[in-house]
Amino acid sequence: MSAILEQIKENLMKGKANDVKALVTQALKEKVGAADILNKGLLAGMGLIGERFKKNEVYVPEVLIAARAMKAGMEILKPALADAKVQPRGVVVIGTVKGDLHDIGKNLVGMMLEGGGFKVVDAGINVDAAKFVDLCRQNNATVIGASALLTTTMTNMKEIVDTVKKSDLAGKVKVMVGGAPVTQAFCDEIGADGYAPDAASAADLAKKLAK
Repeated sequence: MSAILEQIKENLMKGKANDVKALVTQALKEKVGAADILNKGLLAGMGLIGERFKKNEVYVPEVLIAARAMKAGMEILKPALADAKVQPRGVVVIGTVKGDLHDIGKNLVGMMLEGGGFKVVDAGINVDAAKFVDLCRQNNATVIGASALLTTTMTNMKEIVDTVKKSDLAGKVKVMVGGAPVTQAFCDEIGADGYAPDAASAADLAKKLAK
C-alpha cells in the first residue's frame, strides 16, 4: 500500500499531472484510505517541494507544475474525501491588498496553503479590508493572508488588521502579511499576527495561526 503512496508523492514532485490522476484512481480502487492518499501522497509531495523551494533547490516553475499535479489528484480525490468526512485543516482567505494588482506571489501562497491541507478562498487583487472580513464570515475562515508588492500599498494592511480587531471576528481571525517590501518589523508595527518571507513559510505560518 505504501508503494502507491510513494509513487503519488514522487510523480507529484515531478509535476506529472496525468500520472498522479491515474495513481490516485488506482489507489482508491485498491481501497487505500482517502485521508492517507491526501496526507501521505499529495500533501507529502507538496510539503517536500515547499522545503526545497525554501532552500532554493527548486524554483517557481517547479512549484507551479507540482501544484498543478496536486490539483489534478485532488479532483479525483475530492468526492472520496467528502465521503470519508475528511475536514480541511482550516480555511484561509487570501488576497492582494487594495491598490495593488500583483498576484503571482499570492497565487503561489494559495498553492502552498492547499498543499498544506487548507481550503483557500482567493479574494483576488485590489481587495479592501471590508471584503477580506466579509469573506472570512461567509467561509468560516480563521486566517487572512494579505499580500502587497508595493511600498505604497502595504500601508493598507494596517486597515485590514484594524477592521478585524473592530469586528465580531476579533480574536477569531488571524492576519498574516507578506510580499516583497513587507518585513517582520512592519508586521509588528501594524499589529498583524504573523509575517512570512516566502510562500512555503506562509503555509507553515498558517498552520500555527489556525490552531
